[in-house]
Amino acid sequence: MTHTPTERPARSASGAVVPVLAFAGIVVAVMQTLLVPVIKDLPQLLDTSPSNATWVLTSTLLSGAVATPIMGRLGDLYGKRRMLIASLAVMVAGALVSALTSTLLPMIVGRTLQGFAMGAIPLG
Repeated sequence: MTHTPTERPARSASGAVVPVLAFAGIVVAVMQTLLVPVIKDLPQLLDTSPSNATWVLTSTLLSGAVATPIMGRLGDLYGKRRMLIASLAVMVAGALVSALTSTLLPMIVGRTLQGFAMGAIPLG
């Protein structure tokens, strides 16, 4: 079978697609719930008040709620694979920011970036 210059050959999906998407979903879910066991210790760890420390978890959930429909739409426009990689890259950046700080504001920023990875769920 010959292809004309304007015709693209079909791209076959590899058998690794489902395991990779399942793993990405599990990683995102774990990153979202990772903070729950230490929520009572956050005020002491971050040297802040309990009301300020709750923003660490709130920012994660809020950014996830915003990112989910946006990433779904961007995946339709620019490609699901590209947006999935971008979403997971932002999550890794947020995890690095959160891991390297012991103060409130950078922790909120890092957890907000991690929450952005909730956009990987509709992309899967």
